Amino acid sequence: MTTDDFAFAPPPFKPEEALVRLRRELREVRGLAERGAGFECRGHVVVELSLDGPAIQARLVERPARTPRWEAHRLTTAAEVRRFTEEVRRRLARWADDE
Repeated sequence: MTTDDFAFAPPPFKPEEALVRLRRELREVRGLAERGAGFECRGHVVVELSLDGPAIQARLVERPARTPRWEAHRLTTAAEVRRFTEEVRRRLARWADDE
């Protein structure tokens, strides 16, 4: 027997539904406010989200600033969306600790 005999296929990724879920989860994160296609923290845009075919294009800043450096993330599975949400939470906590 191979491991493929017992593997389950994950449900198909639906980026439209995942984007709605991701926006809802980020709205619940303390310190973030939704503004247009992104989210702000203390007046600085820190997350931007958009649909790109079968994926979600997400951009996250390294640190809040007037001219931030952005990191691009391409989210194509539910697991990647969860990891991205957790990364946003970790960064917000780190930024709060740094101040």
